[in-house]
Order: sequence, then C-alpha cells, then structure tokens
Amino acid sequence: MKQYIGTKLIEAEPAYRVRNPGGDYQITTDAREAFTNFAEVEDGYRVRYPDGYESWSPLEAFQEAYRPTEHMNFGLAIEAARKGKRIARKGWNGKGQYVELASAISYTPPGGETVNANHEAIGNHAFAFVGTSGVQMGWLASQADMLADDWTIVE
Repeated sequence: MKQYIGTKLIEAEPAYRVRNPGGDYQITTDAREAFTNFAEVEDGYRVRYPDGYESWSPLEAFQEAYRPTEHMNFGLAIEAARKGKRIARKGWNGKGQYVELASAISYTPPGGETVNANHEAIGNHAFAFVGTSGVQMGWLASQADMLADDWTIVE
C-alpha cells in the first residue's frame, strides 16, 4: 500500500461514544451522563470538519492525528498558512505580529515597469511578515523559528 500523511484544520471537543440499551451507539459530551447511564463508554472526540460534517474519533486515533493549534511545529504552521491562516510564534515580542502567505507577488522598481506581473520571474507566493512597522515581503524563518513548537494561528 502507498503511504499517506494528512493535514486539515478541524474543530473538536472531548466526547464519549456509548452503547444504549438497544445496542446502538450514540455520542455525548456529558461525562456524567456517559458514566452514570451507560455500561459501555469509550473516550474520544466529537470532530467537525470544515464542510460541517461531524463524526466521532477514538481518543488514541485523535491524539495521534491532531494537535491544538496553539502549540504547532513549523511544518504545521506552514500548512495552516497555506490554508489562508495567519501564523505567529507565542514568543514574539510586539502585539499584532504575524506571518501570512501572500499571493500575486509583483513589484515596481524606480524605473516604473512592474516586475513579475505575470508571476513568471519569482513565482506567485511569498511569506509576508506583518509587524508594527508595516509589511516585510519575503520573510525568512530562522533556525529557532523552524525548530520551535510554539506556533499558533492568529485570528
């Protein structure tokens, strides 16, 4: 079989899968209800996908596949940026600082002719650092940034 890896942004909350007296499974987020009223209880998460679809995931499978977005490594932060999210490190000084993926990159030098208007010379995407003094195009991560696990999504 071919090997796969997946990255998607979801919403989730702890939940329990219980078997009711009729033998059917149901999902509840109420721990008291689960452990008081049902003999068979499995820990897990109720998951909502971007298209609105909801499902239940067993605890171990969920923990292996997902991490909270406030403690991401650089690779996951890059994936979030590719999905249109703004990202930042928790340790950065200054409020309102973040990185986002900019598209349709072009510029106009002093001569006045727009360079890369058709996105042939330097590509179509670059990271932009947005800080207190404006936007810096072509932001580059440091070694510390790349090895950090404190990346977060900025709303």
